[in-house]
Amino acid sequence: PGPRLTMPDHQIIKYNITMEKKEIIICLGSSCFARGNNKNLEFIQEYLKVNDLKAKITFKGQLCSQQCSQGPVVIIDGEMFTMVNKTKLLEILNNKFGL
Repeated sequence: PGPRLTMPDHQIIKYNITMEKKEIIICLGSSCFARGNNKNLEFIQEYLKVNDLKAKITFKGQLCSQQCSQGPVVIIDGEMFTMVNKTKLLEILNNKFGL
């Protein structure tokens, strides 16, 4: 066999690959809040905590999604979900986070 090629450790380039944070936006407008996002807010916070996802997610509220008749509204990575209840929310979150 021919000569063996090796690379000294100091020449090996290590890449730090970081997962881009996902973004969850929950509508906190009065209609969405009254229709169930008050409970969805608590559910999402608990879901992120239990599944150790807090550091991987940007979670914020917004005042109105302009979809009042379709509320409660939750937006994940730009995809809007309407008429969200806990059952639907659990399915969405598990799907989005591969759980």
